Amino acid sequence: MEWSGEASVMTLHRHGENAVILSVLSREAGLIRGLVPGGASARRAAMLQPGNRLSLRWRARLEDQLGTFAVEPARARPGLIAGADALAGVNAVTSLLLFALPERDPHPRLADATEILLDLMDAGADWAEAYLHWEMRLLDELGFGLDLESCAVTGMREGLAYVSPRTGRAVSAQAAGDWAPRLLPLPAMLGGRSNGGIEEALALTGHFLQSRLAETHVGKPLPPARARLVARLTASRPASG
Repeated sequence: MEWSGEASVMTLHRHGENAVILSVLSREAGLIRGLVPGGASARRAAMLQPGNRLSLRWRARLEDQLGTFAVEPARARPGLIAGADALAGVNAVTSLLLFALPERDPHPRLADATEILLDLMDAGADWAEAYLHWEMRLLDELGFGLDLESCAVTGMREGLAYVSPRTGRAVSAQAAGDWAPRLLPLPAMLGGRSNGGIEEALALTGHFLQSRLAETHVGKPLPPARARLVARLTASRPASG
C-alpha cells in the first residue's frame, strides 16, 4: 500500500523516544495517519506543526496497518501560531476534522475549504465568517447540511426568519406562526431576517454539530476546542443589535 502527495498536518503525538504519529488531511485520500521516524527531533518540530503543508509518501504492507511517512516541507503557515485567535482557530478546525471524519475517506471540497481557511488564518485576515461557512461545509459533507434557501412550509425564498431544530430547514416568519418559539432564529448573515451576527450564527451551526454530528453520528461531545474558539470570536466582537 502506497500513497504520495501533499497534505496539511492535523495533529501529532509522540511515539517512543524519537518518532511521532502524524495525522494529515489530503484532498485525494482524506485523513491519513502514519509513523514518522525521527519526527520528535527539534529539527523537525517546526515542520510538523498543525496547519503546515507537507509533501508526503505513505507506505504500509497491509491496508489496515498504521504505515510510515517520508516527510518533506511544502509550505509553512507560521501565522497559525503567531496569535491566540489563529491558534484557537487551527485547534478547532483540526479537532473537528479528526472528530468527524473516518480515516482514508476523501472529501475534496471540504479539504479545499480547509486549505482556504487555514490560509486566511495564516495571513491574519478577518476569517470569522469564513470559519462559520467552513462549519456549514463540514455539516454538508457529512450529510447533515442545512437548507436555508427557501421556506420548508411555503417554498418561498422571502421573509426567512427561523430554522427547524429537527430538520435544519428554513421557515419564514409568516409560516412559523405559533411555532416560532420552538424554532431557531436564522441570523441575517445567513440570509435570515432575525437580528444576530457571528455569535448567533455559530450558535445555529453549533446546535446541528452537537445534535446531528456529536450525539447521533459520533456518540460523544464535541471537542472543547470548538467552544474555546467560539468564545474568543464572540468576545472580540460587538454585541448584535
